[in-house]
Amino acid sequence: MAVTETESALEASRRLDPAGWRLRLTSLLRSENSLVHRLVGTIFIIRVAAAALAFVSQIFIARWMGTFEFGIYVYVWTWVLLIGQSLDLGLATASQRFVPEYRDRGLPALLRGYIFGTSWLSVGIAIGCAGLFAAGVWLLRDWVNDYTLVPLYLACLIFPAYALANVQDGISRSYDWMGLGIVPTYIVRQVLLTVLLAAAYYGGLPVDATTGIVIAGVSIWIAVLGQTLVLHRRLRRRIEPGPREYRVKTWFAAALPILLVEGFYVLLAHTDVLVLQMFRTPEEVAVYYAAAKTIALLSFVFFAVSATATHRFSSFHVAGDHEGLATFLAQTVRWTFWPSLAVGIALLALGKPILNLFGPDFDQGYPLMFVLVIGLLARASIGPVEKLLNMLGEQRICAVIYLGAFLLNLALCFVMIPALGAMGAAIATATALSAETVVLFIVTRRRLGFHVFIFGRPDFKPRTATPAD
Repeated sequence: MAVTETESALEASRRLDPAGWRLRLTSLLRSENSLVHRLVGTIFIIRVAAAALAFVSQIFIARWMGTFEFGIYVYVWTWVLLIGQSLDLGLATASQRFVPEYRDRGLPALLRGYIFGTSWLSVGIAIGCAGLFAAGVWLLRDWVNDYTLVPLYLACLIFPAYALANVQDGISRSYDWMGLGIVPTYIVRQVLLTVLLAAAYYGGLPVDATTGIVIAGVSIWIAVLGQTLVLHRRLRRRIEPGPREYRVKTWFAAALPILLVEGFYVLLAHTDVLVLQMFRTPEEVAVYYAAAKTIALLSFVFFAVSATATHRFSSFHVAGDHEGLATFLAQTVRWTFWPSLAVGIALLALGKPILNLFGPDFDQGYPLMFVLVIGLLARASIGPVEKLLNMLGEQRICAVIYLGAFLLNLALCFVMIPALGAMGAAIATATALSAETVVLFIVTRRRLGFHVFIFGRPDFKPRTATPAD
């Protein structure tokens, strides 16, 4: 089995004393800076392609279904995203902490145990959650619109695939296999969805919300099974067969606070659509969704940077290189904000013609884009700081911040949507994102000593030790 130059250096460093080990790992991290640039560029390109495919797909789906059915499809798919992204219970993100740690410290039994165990855990949890969700829909059937019942039941079949894709994405990123982590879910699935829906449409089949959810489920299952085969083949070349060691309690101790962070973030991201559905028609939901998804294209920059940087935060921390981490963190903030600003300006300039692609009346959502962009740029101004907090053991405070942002968004949605409709949803979301950004900046500065705002001098100021420390 071939051994890379980096792996050879790490193997040698394990024979050194702890201080020498940290120096060697720090040197390796700094020498990887060009690699990080290349990976960010690669993820950026993949994410741009994925965003373009998803956007074009949404345009076709809206035209094939019509505004009413598209609004139902959006509502049901929002539930899939809301639940699906949390089904791994934080294990996907935690893999970017544990996989590099077990690999770099020469703990193959734990590495094998984590990779094998978390995959099966996530699928089992997803099956249980699917059953609970179906039961909940049945119990609430008298309060749920009849036209959403069948799509909601069918959505349950997607949950196990979604959970497995999440975990495999996290494992792939930990090995810098960014394409393998992202392409199946964001490109292959989207291509399959569009092609199969086109076949149904031009084949004369009814293209409604039910058809859309069925085809979406088929698409994600095909994509994730292909990802599974490729990932396992690559891992066999990197990890020798042997015993597996499981530390489920340790894994969940780190993963569950991450779950809270990610869960509250997902709630924050989708609360607007779910509350809007309670007070407004599917047509207005469809218009809002089109505007939100259009301006949200700038967030693929954030995704590209965080996908590449997350496990490196952990590696710098393990090496004890606070100055190196501060420098790298400042780079990630710059890589996030300035491209996001450029993309946001371009989207606002082209917003109306883009919305017109969805169909008649969708350009009514154009003013919403100016409000929504404020929150997204505020979030971009501090980079992937929540990933930093998660990797450095500050999951709990991060979860509290996201809970506060979600509750603020929920409260504002219930206050503003009845009176202002879609504009109320946009104001509520932008306000919550901006408030969350301010608190994240303050907490990161005070608890970790890092300056994370785009403007200002990046530095590291260690906390003053306390007896509790």
